[in-house]
Amino acid sequence: MSQRLNWERDGRDWPNRDYSRFVGAGGLRWHVQVAGSGPVVLLIHGTGASTHSFRALLPLLIPHFTVVAPDLPGHGFTASPATGSGYALPGVAAGISTLLRELGLKSMIAVGHSAGAAIAIRMTLDRSITPIAVVSLNGALLPFPGMSNDFFNPVVRLIAGSRIAAKAFTLLAGSRLSAERLIRSTGSRIDAEGMRLYARLTANTGHVHGALALMANWDLRPLVRDLPYLPTRLILVTGSQDGMVPPSESYRVRAVLPKAELVPLRGLGHLAHEERPADIAALLEGIVPDKCN
Repeated sequence: MSQRLNWERDGRDWPNRDYSRFVGAGGLRWHVQVAGSGPVVLLIHGTGASTHSFRALLPLLIPHFTVVAPDLPGHGFTASPATGSGYALPGVAAGISTLLRELGLKSMIAVGHSAGAAIAIRMTLDRSITPIAVVSLNGALLPFPGMSNDFFNPVVRLIAGSRIAAKAFTLLAGSRLSAERLIRSTGSRIDAEGMRLYARLTANTGHVHGALALMANWDLRPLVRDLPYLPTRLILVTGSQDGMVPPSESYRVRAVLPKAELVPLRGLGHLAHEERPADIAALLEGIVPDKCN
């Protein structure tokens, strides 16, 4: 098996393939999908996912927006950074900011799913983007309760540094059945295409290594410290059945940033944007209604 996903082989049936391009920025070769016209909406997927996560949402947005959706470093078809700092939150945020500059686009709305929400917020705090709103889709914005990063990160870093660990994961979780169990644990029920693509990703050593490397270099403590200074609107969209990030996390975030807005989605899990993309599209259109007529 190839260490990395191959576009000519693995990307032949990739969702929204016609909008895909490969762009060099910040020392990486990025896979990014760009489509539509109008205000720019940046879509950032979470750890272990890829642009396929927005396969149904993107077509709903392009009549009203210019949509930009990259694969994160080491994920999907984007190259792996040379050092661990490229997987850390500040490094990923800086990388996507460089990509946007290379594309000549400025984000009006930044949307992040899970860890992607932390990236969108970090970019906004660093003033590399100046959106009118950041939308967190089941955002993973707080450190694990009771888990010290001083202990957790070195352990994961040791595992992620070994290709053997990534290979072992693909052997354990790289089957369709294992992928289905993994998705069910999120509390979501997604379509067959999504399940097939998640199975493809979890079966690829290079992609799994990228996901582990991101986890190994992640530290949310500085983000929590800086969150009260977020200069723009924050909308916290939360699936009531989220099995990965409990809905209570949104209330903890609002305790840090009282002006944050909560949007609960009943009956949906961690992949709510894949379960009911029309709901998310309507929410985004409502943020700039004068631009969406």
